[in-house]
Amino acid sequence: MQDGLWQAVLGEIELSISRASYLTWFKNTRLLRQKDNVLVVGVPNVFIKHQLESKYSQLVVDVLSKNGVNPEKVEYKIHSFTPIPDNEVDDGPLVNLTNQAVRTQTTTGGLTHTYRQGLNERYTFENFVVGSGNELAYAACQAITQLPGDKYNPLYLYGGVGIGKTHLIQAVGNSFKNADPNLGVVYISTEQFVQEFVDALRFKKTSEFSKHYRSADVLIVDDIQFIAGKEKMQEEFFHTFNALYQANKQIIVSSDRTPGEIPTLEDRLRSRFAWGMTIDMQTPDFETRCAIVQTKSLSHGVSLPIDVVEFLSGLVQSNVRELEGVLNQLLAFCEMRELDPSLAVATSLLNSKSQPRHVSPRQVVDRTARHFQISVDEILGPKRDKDIVVPRQVAMYILRSELHLSFPKIARELGRKDHTTAIHSIDKIEKELAFDNIIKSAVTEIKERLYA
Repeated sequence: MQDGLWQAVLGEIELSISRASYLTWFKNTRLLRQKDNVLVVGVPNVFIKHQLESKYSQLVVDVLSKNGVNPEKVEYKIHSFTPIPDNEVDDGPLVNLTNQAVRTQTTTGGLTHTYRQGLNERYTFENFVVGSGNELAYAACQAITQLPGDKYNPLYLYGGVGIGKTHLIQAVGNSFKNADPNLGVVYISTEQFVQEFVDALRFKKTSEFSKHYRSADVLIVDDIQFIAGKEKMQEEFFHTFNALYQANKQIIVSSDRTPGEIPTLEDRLRSRFAWGMTIDMQTPDFETRCAIVQTKSLSHGVSLPIDVVEFLSGLVQSNVRELEGVLNQLLAFCEMRELDPSLAVATSLLNSKSQPRHVSPRQVVDRTARHFQISVDEILGPKRDKDIVVPRQVAMYILRSELHLSFPKIARELGRKDHTTAIHSIDKIEKELAFDNIIKSAVTEIKERLYA
């Protein structure tokens, strides 16, 4: 029961904070005890304990309450994640931590890598569900494990939020480590990479920082879009990339957009990302989502009825992480109340999620402007520059496809007098969606953000 409850809590927390924050502060936690209205959560080290107590305590309580648990107190204890008696759990200094906790706090000649989390062993090729939207990316990743640093170097995967990019790139790393434990596989999110670089500058350890990454056999970097606007960081990554590429070491990068769409990314990095293979990972279709639900539920030891599988798969249509979150919520609810996960239970529990969030026309325009990094006034204004016209046309398309507004209403919302402009714009975007991956990615991301 404890594992099911905590997995449900983690699933919802992962959706409400940034991926880097989740990986840093929550990924390696576990529910130890739930007794006498006190809930005890195990954490790997004192830094995570302090952060959860000071910053995330209320979030944990709120999510527990949503899952039907209202403890009087939530405690955080440093724990080794091996079966040990309660009286051996220590809140003391780092010297008393287990090897696992010390590894999280690895030090290289005085430079402390507090933020590095490494590969998650749960992410493997075996439990990755392949569908029409990700089969090319899956095939490329498997090919890399046979010939690292050869044909697909670098490999650049991009796509929307929660569609399996992190799972897939970590599966490559885990495959390498299983084949050769001594291979230098380095996985890191860009946010963590930037934080380590800042620390290296502070403590005058940049040479040690560079040596660590440039000595890797395989470098896997998640969410590279967060390098935008960071000139020093881009320069460091540029030299790291060159060193590894010249040595025929494998480089794998993920992002939520193409290199050309990352603002303020240096041209020399854009060109290098294009040297290898760039693959667009699409949102999973209905059949793939059904397979994901079945696979995840079986990993929890539960075989769901097909009508429940189809209900969940129809409930969440674009984000695999959110899909897993609603599955965990259902399983935890049924486990705590000793119920079978029937369609009636699922619809009763998740009914509020099945109602789409109300979105106003102004929110569509605002979100479109933010995506394209222009102002709302520019979208509504008279300018005919391409960098203004395309966002305006995208906003019109979303107003029609999502809110089902009439053409005259769409024209008025965008400050146009003639509704034929809206007809032309929507028709143009509909046609471009069939072959223009940049437009397709923009529309998908704007929709995801609208309903997030």
